[in-house]
Amino acid sequence: MTEFSQLARDRFSARKFDPARPVTEEQIGKIVKAGLDAPTAVNFQPVKIWVFKSAEAKEKLLSATKMKFIADAPVIFMIGGKHEGAWVRPFDQKNFAEIDAAIVATHMMLEIHDLGLGSTWIGHFDAPQVHEIFPKTKEYELIALLPAAYMADDCEPSERHLVCKPDLVETL
Repeated sequence: MTEFSQLARDRFSARKFDPARPVTEEQIGKIVKAGLDAPTAVNFQPVKIWVFKSAEAKEKLLSATKMKFIADAPVIFMIGGKHEGAWVRPFDQKNFAEIDAAIVATHMMLEIHDLGLGSTWIGHFDAPQVHEIFPKTKEYELIALLPAAYMADDCEPSERHLVCKPDLVETL
């Protein structure tokens, strides 16, 4: 699996986009398909993907975040998980809606990178405000905004991109 290892290592949080280069409908379809193909607990699929393409929808969405650099992305995906209908672990009643949504978002981010585009996981947004602006989202725990765009020529990973804490793995 060297190819996947390389993909995972090369992908980084892109924060500078080239607004002049459009993302095609074919690329958007592949990104959405990657999310739809992602596994969910017991395949209950308690998730939703919203695709923001219009200037009006993106402007409304941007009012709920300080991450204004995502305005340069031609498309922004939002992923949410619905607690009702998600698998619940019987031992401790852990609801897997948000975990399933995170798996979907991760698959989408990897597809975005594989297509030669850049993205970053935006968690810093006002979800209650998004629920007010877009009432169809109210039943979902919104976990991520994923801008998708061609990266600007001077877009580089953070200097911390490949830095890991020394105690993240423990063998028992």
